Amino acid sequence: MVKIILQDGVELEVPETATFLDVYKAHDKGILKKAVAVKANGAVRAFKSRVGFDGETVAVTPVTLDSKEGLEIYRHSASHVMAQAVKALYKNIKLAIGPAIEDGFYYDFDVELPFGPQDLDNIEAKMKEIIKADYPFVGEEMPRSDALALFKGMGEIYKEEIINGLSDGLVGVYRQGEFVDLCRGPHLPSTGWIKAVKLTSSAGAYWRGSEKNKMLQRIYGAAFPTKAMLDDYLVRLEEAKKRDHRKLGRELDLFSTSEDIGAGLVLWHPNGAIVRGIIEDFWKAEHVRGGYRIIYTPHIASVELWKTSGHWDFYRENLFSPMDVEGRDYIVKPMNCPFHIQIYKSRLRSYRDLPVRYAELGTVYRYERSGVLHGLLRVRGFTQDDAHIFMTPEQLKDEITGVLKFTLYILKSFGFNDFDIYLSTRPEKFVGEIANWDKAEAALKSGLEAAGVKYGIDPGEGVFYGPKIDIKIKDVLGRSWQCSTVQVDFNLPERFDVTYRDDAGAEVRPIMIHRALMGSLERFFGCLIEHYAGAFPLWLSPVQVVTLTVTDRNNGYAQAVAETLRKEGFRAESDTRNEKLGFKIREAQLRKIPYQLVIGDSEQSQALVAPRKRGGETLTPMPVEEFIRVLSSEAAPCSSGLER
Repeated sequence: MVKIILQDGVELEVPETATFLDVYKAHDKGILKKAVAVKANGAVRAFKSRVGFDGETVAVTPVTLDSKEGLEIYRHSASHVMAQAVKALYKNIKLAIGPAIEDGFYYDFDVELPFGPQDLDNIEAKMKEIIKADYPFVGEEMPRSDALALFKGMGEIYKEEIINGLSDGLVGVYRQGEFVDLCRGPHLPSTGWIKAVKLTSSAGAYWRGSEKNKMLQRIYGAAFPTKAMLDDYLVRLEEAKKRDHRKLGRELDLFSTSEDIGAGLVLWHPNGAIVRGIIEDFWKAEHVRGGYRIIYTPHIASVELWKTSGHWDFYRENLFSPMDVEGRDYIVKPMNCPFHIQIYKSRLRSYRDLPVRYAELGTVYRYERSGVLHGLLRVRGFTQDDAHIFMTPEQLKDEITGVLKFTLYILKSFGFNDFDIYLSTRPEKFVGEIANWDKAEAALKSGLEAAGVKYGIDPGEGVFYGPKIDIKIKDVLGRSWQCSTVQVDFNLPERFDVTYRDDAGAEVRPIMIHRALMGSLERFFGCLIEHYAGAFPLWLSPVQVVTLTVTDRNNGYAQAVAETLRKEGFRAESDTRNEKLGFKIREAQLRKIPYQLVIGDSEQSQALVAPRKRGGETLTPMPVEEFIRVLSSEAAPCSSGLER
């Protein structure tokens, strides 16, 4: 017998061969109408699975669709329905994998021709038929050899490969109607539970993510428990398309890439370079104010440096191939930290020198497969807003707290005010002593608590040399973007024999913090574009003001106004083309310039300007000096006035 403790505190004793479905049928049938699975001692299980647990006491709670686990089951079940629809509509198609993802699901198929828009419509219609049929999801476990024979007989070569890679003696299989798929589950009770689903796009995807394997066709879908939730998501999806930084990057002439140069390498156009320069200047000024020392380091280094650091062993697949320089192997740098360590080691250090804070806008290069490159968000060459802090153990908590507060200040300066913060703990592959890892994780927790921020735990997601704090910014559409990271490192000081002299004159290892506030300028800039839909706040706009003339008679005055604004430090242009005023206004709006100054005979004769805001609001005509005061009141970072 097994002792069961239900969510309402009721205790039951049942045979270990009983299913969770039996338990709830006997005790609380109402749960079966709203829950899709159960969580037993922390593990998500299907209702139809046996209680098991070999005599243990089992705490059981229902898994509903308003939970993360429930939504994952819902969306994974939708992927099976889509696979069933595709198999019903197309001959000789082979199944690969179909997981749940944020907001929906995808499934990869081996098919001769790519799926087009009409295919997606047909598949979606077939899915609705399957959902209406309300087929039960029936799971079973079978011996590995039987599962291999089953899928081999069906010609499902990708399922065969997956099974051959499993070490378990029993393999999970799920059926709905005549469709069968390899899966651990759990799934919804039946296909009829799916209420709102929409296929959104299709794209190519390599099997197992490697260009060495065959290109498959991936169909993406969205799935939500209600139609209203799905409709809201689709509206946000359309808005996201309008905000796509790649589209706006072209339209606003901010950046580009070129196959002649190579994929994943960004060309910053003048407009984008202006914004980048503003970001860099602000970043440097705030770091100097915060006690950091700005440094610069080379773009290449000897392979031996990366062997010492451990990157050669742990990140080899992300490093570019070595180049031979006079018989010595060099690579383009993937990280800045070993360089900062060398600067620290360039002279003897005392405990009185610490903490030492080095900051660099350092460009690094990492090999990313072409299939994952994505505009500015995933590139091969990018500039990290990097810093490394060397400190005594006693200084660790205060430094972490200071870094966290500084990070939030910087992010808020750019208009981001909503964050998801996670503590990422020791991964499966790591270096160093577990005791040091425990100390580092405890220090990060203390820093988070001292900073007064809410956070979650992300188990096993630390880097190989230490745990970290990840800060994900949320944009205006509620999407999360991974940018900021704070990492504690006991490992590199050991590997590079980094020391300082304590108050007794002994050589002691410092603790090292790696931190990036924006992550990379490229990714952060892409986030900014999408957050603001290209309509940057005044302080970040490449062009802040444009003067627009009504007739050629006004050209001289318009140019003089623009020159006055430039002398006051504002980025101003003149549009004196022989075009209609309406055309000039529309073009300035498309360029998302914050202010347009309309200048006609009346404004010129009275030495005034007529300001018009980007959104269409017009201000009362005013002297240039007054307009400069208007600009000055707006032309500051969003955090102006906030405490650092």
